[in-house]
Amino acid sequence: MADEPRLAKAGKRPISLRRLLVAGTLVWLPIIATVWVVSFFVTLLDRTLVLLPDRYQPQALMGFHLPGLGVIFAFIVVLLTGLLVTNLIGRQLVGYWEELMHRIPLVRSVYGGVRSFTESVLTSSNSFRQVVAVEFPRPGVWSIGFVTAEDVAEVSRRTGEHLSCVFVSTAPNPTSGFMLLVPKTQLIALDMSVDAAMKMIVTCGVVLPEPPVAHLPVGP
Repeated sequence: MADEPRLAKAGKRPISLRRLLVAGTLVWLPIIATVWVVSFFVTLLDRTLVLLPDRYQPQALMGFHLPGLGVIFAFIVVLLTGLLVTNLIGRQLVGYWEELMHRIPLVRSVYGGVRSFTESVLTSSNSFRQVVAVEFPRPGVWSIGFVTAEDVAEVSRRTGEHLSCVFVSTAPNPTSGFMLLVPKTQLIALDMSVDAAMKMIVTCGVVLPEPPVAHLPVGP
C-alpha cells in the first residue's frame, strides 16, 4: 500500500517549461496570425473610402472612425461593378477599356496576365487539377506541383511529347513559383488534396497530409 503513491507519482509525466511554452504557442500563434491577416485586409480595404467625397466620409458623418466600413464599401462597389458589366452597355465599356489597356506597351502585359489569371482562378473550379510530384530543380530532388493544364498543344506538337503544365509553388508563399512544362510520363500523381498540399507548402513541410487509409479486403 505504501508503494502505490510512489508508483502514481513516478507514472506522472513531468511538466517542463519548454512543454508549457510550446503548448501556449500552439494556441496563440494561429490566433495572432489570423487577427493580423484580417486586420491587414480590413485596413487595406478601409483605404478605399478615400474614393468618397469628404462630406460623405464615415468619420465626417459619425464623428469617429469605425474600422471595417471599407470592407462593406468595397463589397458594394464590386457588386455594383458586376451588375454593370453584365449588361450590354457595361460589356461595351469594359471592351473599350481593355482595348485601351492593350494599346499601352508595358501595361498590356501586366493587365492581360492578371486578367487571364484572375479569370482562370475565379471562373474555373478546377484550376489546380491534380497534385503531383515532379523532379525539380534537378534529377533526384522532388517537388510538389499542381497540374494546371493537361496538354499544351503547340509545345507538345513541336517537341513530340505530351507535355503538361505544372505550377510549383515556393514555400512559404504559395502565390509565387515556377511554371514547368513536363512530360506526363515524368509526373507522379499523388492522393493528397490541393488543400492538403497548400498547407504543406505554407508550413514548409511541418504540417503533412494524413496518409491514405489502406482498404483491407473483406473476407468471405
